[in-house]
Amino acid sequence: MPTNRQDLHEHPPPGGREAWVGTQLNHAFMRHAGPTLHAAWVLIAIVAAILYGQAEPAALWLWVAAVAAVTALRYAILRNYRKHLAQADEARLRAFMARYAWAWPLSAVAWGALMFVVYRKAPVEDELLCMVILVGIAVAAATSSPPSLRSFSAYCNGLCAAVLAAMGWELGRELGRELSWGLGLNLSVEKYGLTAALEILGEMAVVLAFWALARVFGRRMHRAQRANLELQFDRQDLINSLADRKRAALEAEAVRSRFIASAAHDLRYPVHALGLYADWLAMEPEFAAQIARKIANSTRKIDELFESLFNLAGLDPASLDVQLQPVALAALVHELAAEYAPLARDKRLRLRARAAAGQALSDPVLLKRLVGSLLSNALRNTHGGGVLLAVRQRQGRWRIELWDTGAGIAHERQQTFFQGIPELGTEEGFGLELAAVYRLSQVLGHPIGMATRHTGGSVFWVELARY
Repeated sequence: MPTNRQDLHEHPPPGGREAWVGTQLNHAFMRHAGPTLHAAWVLIAIVAAILYGQAEPAALWLWVAAVAAVTALRYAILRNYRKHLAQADEARLRAFMARYAWAWPLSAVAWGALMFVVYRKAPVEDELLCMVILVGIAVAAATSSPPSLRSFSAYCNGLCAAVLAAMGWELGRELGRELSWGLGLNLSVEKYGLTAALEILGEMAVVLAFWALARVFGRRMHRAQRANLELQFDRQDLINSLADRKRAALEAEAVRSRFIASAAHDLRYPVHALGLYADWLAMEPEFAAQIARKIANSTRKIDELFESLFNLAGLDPASLDVQLQPVALAALVHELAAEYAPLARDKRLRLRARAAAGQALSDPVLLKRLVGSLLSNALRNTHGGGVLLAVRQRQGRWRIELWDTGAGIAHERQQTFFQGIPELGTEEGFGLELAAVYRLSQVLGHPIGMATRHTGGSVFWVELARY
């Protein structure tokens, strides 16, 4: 049974395995409908040729017209499918199949109505040949690709009901003859009514037995087809999972390499400066006081870089215990602003905080650490103007925004930030700080973003669900 494996390779279905299997069964059923309908026209011609002159003409041509009309209707449905839905997704295809589900059992009823034309009306050999054709139709339905057990059952039930209705009609006629003979209403009728009625009942029992077997066989075939498709899905899902793991391992190796390069680059500035200051102090000891301040600044930067390294190394999702609870965002923002106010004053920057009252679901400690890292990074990389820390509502969610008047961030650096890769930064440790921010956002499940303003400076934001 052909399946659309390319979709499974490139686009995993949103509804998972069950949705994909249902879609493939529907597509397979519609793909097989063309040859089935071609064969239907051939069978109509064969039956008409066999019964011409052997059955009642009016009944025969009425049956031919009914079956031809149903077949033409199914052709129109198939053309609609091929034109609009050959590559449709699961939802659209399911709605289409539900809309035209009645056409398949209607076709079965039309074919089963052939028994009204031939049963005990045509020669025995023609009657047997038509019954063989109906049996073949039932077997073909059981071995084909029905889109669901419900549709298959509806088809079998329609075919069986039409055949039994024709037999029941003849049974009623035979019982009526027997009743007429018993009452003496029609003495010219031979006493065959009861015998014929018993024969018809036996034939109806055979039809019911075949109907039950066809349903059992069809159900087993349908389950086998589903199991085959489920196996295909699971196998491809495993392949995709292994491919994703391999890709993740390669990305992790790339991140590790960039991390080491960024750490080495960030540490090189203050370490190199310490060496220069030491040489300067050895040559000109009279500048000891001035050099000591510079050595202290370089040492502080090294401490900050090592702290960033340790922070980033400790942000392993497996080792962090995230405690989600309601967090008052206004209190968090004003608390951070108060903590970082001395750093802003030292750099002669204006630090403002604006927050709308509201709560979000997060870990208060890790969220404070995330926003504090963004605020620290903004203050260190802003050398004039100010920084704004704000909380706003955007599209039904809370957004913590941090605006600065720094130099902005180059586009290529923004891309590495969104990938969680430390970028070679400035002496203030740009790459390590934002890599830690990205790692925290992944742990908490809070989307983050950034942009550079045309007027200068940049903006970072963290999105949180409202509580």
